[in-house]
Amino acid sequence: MDMVGRRSKLFTLVGALVGLALIGTTPSLAADVTTPFAGKAVNGGTVTHEKQQGGKHVLMVSADFQVPGSPDPHWQIVDSKGTVYLLDRLKLKDDKINRSITLPAYIADVTNVQMWCAWAEVVLGEASFSTPIAMK
Repeated sequence: MDMVGRRSKLFTLVGALVGLALIGTTPSLAADVTTPFAGKAVNGGTVTHEKQQGGKHVLMVSADFQVPGSPDPHWQIVDSKGTVYLLDRLKLKDDKINRSITLPAYIADVTNVQMWCAWAEVVLGEASFSTPIAMK
């Protein structure tokens, strides 16, 4: 085999390896993202769903999400059956913000993410996924 034939095979092999590497990273590029929040106190910003290693499901608010000024905002999840799950506080001690949350295993799917004020008992804003996100 001549030098040109070897180079051709080498480039083909390198191209195939690069292609496989890109396919392996595609799921992280295909994260699920909600519509922007809309509501009484939260307008704008989205939520991204990612499945982590070990099967954990994490929701994260976007960088443009504005934390509401309400006294006790919480993460709240709605599933495809309309069941509502009140989860962790959004605001923590010392003005820290809980910008991501790991979903508990008992939640089967997620259709909507709400910011809920536990003090006033009102939905501050809601963002929706285009289709339910299965947690399995």
